[in-house]
Amino acid sequence: MGKRAGFTSLIMSRWSSTLLALLSPVAIAISSALDPIVLQDENQRVAVIDKLTPSVVAVFDRNGRGGGSGVLIDEEGYALTNFHVVQPTGPTPRCGLSDGQLYDAVVVGLDPVGDVALIKLIPPKPGFKFPYAPLGDSDTVRAGDWSIAAGNPFLLATDFRPTVTFGLVSGVRRYQYPAGTILEYTDCIQIDTSINPGNSGGPLFNLRGEVIGINGRGSFEKRGRINSGVGYAISINQIKNFLGHLRGGLLVDHATLGAVARTGEDGRAYVFDILERSDAYRRGLRTDDRIVSVNDRPIGNANQLQNVLGIFPRGWRIPVVYERVDKEENRIVRKEILVRLMGLIPRELPEDRKPEKPEEPKPGEKPAPGKPIPIKSRKPMKPEGEGAKYYVPRPGFANYYFNELERKRVLAALPRPQDMTADKVWVLQGEVELYDELTGKPVQHPFKLELDGKKVLMKLGPIDYQTEPLRVGEPIGNLRQPPGSGGLLVALHYWRLLLTDQDKGFEQGLHYGGYEPFYPDGTSKSRILTEVLNGTSGPFTVKFFTRPQEKRVCGLECYIEEDADPCELIFTAANGPKPDLPGKVEVRFGDRRWGTLHLRKVELVQPEAESEKR
Repeated sequence: MGKRAGFTSLIMSRWSSTLLALLSPVAIAISSALDPIVLQDENQRVAVIDKLTPSVVAVFDRNGRGGGSGVLIDEEGYALTNFHVVQPTGPTPRCGLSDGQLYDAVVVGLDPVGDVALIKLIPPKPGFKFPYAPLGDSDTVRAGDWSIAAGNPFLLATDFRPTVTFGLVSGVRRYQYPAGTILEYTDCIQIDTSINPGNSGGPLFNLRGEVIGINGRGSFEKRGRINSGVGYAISINQIKNFLGHLRGGLLVDHATLGAVARTGEDGRAYVFDILERSDAYRRGLRTDDRIVSVNDRPIGNANQLQNVLGIFPRGWRIPVVYERVDKEENRIVRKEILVRLMGLIPRELPEDRKPEKPEEPKPGEKPAPGKPIPIKSRKPMKPEGEGAKYYVPRPGFANYYFNELERKRVLAALPRPQDMTADKVWVLQGEVELYDELTGKPVQHPFKLELDGKKVLMKLGPIDYQTEPLRVGEPIGNLRQPPGSGGLLVALHYWRLLLTDQDKGFEQGLHYGGYEPFYPDGTSKSRILTEVLNGTSGPFTVKFFTRPQEKRVCGLECYIEEDADPCELIFTAANGPKPDLPGKVEVRFGDRRWGTLHLRKVELVQPEAESEKR
């Protein structure tokens, strides 16, 4: 056996040497052709990972239990993670970075439906700047793209340096059904890039090191809590729609159309039920209409409609295109409408409607991605550490401290005419163009407005109108004056209060509402992005659309009644009769322009002098 083994080894050695001699030129040629490319790709990938690593966050509760991930998105310490990661930690989690340091943090905003949370790490000293990752464009992501996931799976990162995995994007614009009424993953990215429990809330990067999603769910059911090659990330473009809301300390709600669609035999989405109190109904949508597109996204079946609607916040106004069969003329009519989206879940869920949840995790164990601690078991946790300084609880908000912060920032940027104070009567004069309902052509009349902070008087041509918005028992007809305007006098009253009293003019509160699209000419082509302030006074709610960077109020919506069209005012900034006042105010109600006010003259009158004059 020894001789045979020695002989066999000799033959194999000579055969191997001969084979290597034959293949060496080929191997050298292939190596010389591929090595620079392979090495370049590898070096670029290593460099990207080295650059993104400092931005990845390990998230824990105050006692170091649980475990999840996140990613810093700016130098101030704001970081994205999952709702189900911070749900067990309370309002003041602790976070580790790859520098080995543990930082106090505070929850800023929460999106329970979309499974997103914004937190803020507390800087250890003034002027400290956190490393962060830039946000990418998830709409450009394609199936087959490479992706990088980073986080803290199975709590392996004991030094807080993240585990990094590399893989393919398996699919885009996927829909994952919610767990009850929360954790609905719409328009998400499916990946085979390995994620496991602990990766939840961590970033999904492209090869440029840009955040394209937040990892959150995996198809673990058949293999316990072990990765099966099917994971899901919330697209970063969806999160961008809610980022203003989250920065404003809000509890976010997602959108619904107020209508339910089903897939027809042709594979398209048809409305089969619609709420009459919805804005979609008021704009003309009816049963049997086919939804063609939403916000310029083509809609195929009913599942695609639900998928697209889920990426928008409640209250946003977006363009919807639908088709209807005109049986009288035997043709298909197509129409575009701007629809104010309703909320997905009621403010208070009845006990029998609360979502089913998995059983409680064991002490120290973190829930699997997509499987949070049951809502009914959550107990308020006392804020602790440095983060407690930045936490203000208030019903309806995730953290009112940050809402106050954002509201003050916006208000500080808005114009406040110095001499147009609350103790003076504003007398505005000019011409108004009223639009004829039949011809659509304007007819011009002179007008005079008097606003004293309590009542509003308007002389329009030969007709006088008057209302006192907060007087108990004021007739609804007075509040809607002039006829067809939807409540112009009330809307002007609250515009004045914003300019003079700001938040003090709204006894039930003025709070920051995040980003929303605004349409200056009433069509989708004119869309601009604005920051919103929501005011409540008596029975009225008023939404102000602002552009702090331009120091102006773009317009407002004043709701005289709930579930009814508001009076809309659109302000043109230039050529006003006084600095910081618009020269033109367009008034809309429902689907039509009521008129346009051209302000020519402003007088400020002391109330006593005005009384004597009368």
